Amino acid sequence: MHVNEVKYFDVIPIDSYGPGFFRVGGKIFKSGIVCSSTGVSSWYGYKDFSSLKNLENKIDVLFLGTGHEICHIPENFSKTIEKMGFNLEIMSTPSACRTYNVLLSEGRRIAIAALAVEGR
Repeated sequence: MHVNEVKYFDVIPIDSYGPGFFRVGGKIFKSGIVCSSTGVSSWYGYKDFSSLKNLENKIDVLFLGTGHEICHIPENFSKTIEKMGFNLEIMSTPSACRTYNVLLSEGRRIAIAALAVEGR
């Protein structure tokens, strides 16, 4: 089997995540994150739209990581995201991180807003 090395060029993928943290570009975030080709910032959950508003007209799809498992999201959150013009893809945080990294390497106009997974 032939394996290709993934190259990210000018963008920073999510390095890793674990109970209560993310590591992006070597920096640790002990909160949720919003990450796109323009950078990464802390995200404090479904009522925090500040970082997401900065992505208007810059992305097409927002991957939403809801933690260890897929969960219901507040209706207000999904309506606000829809008004911003993003397509919303809801999945577990591990799946959202993997999908984000793969599509980021392809140069897609995407972002991720992810809640940290909890310790088990």
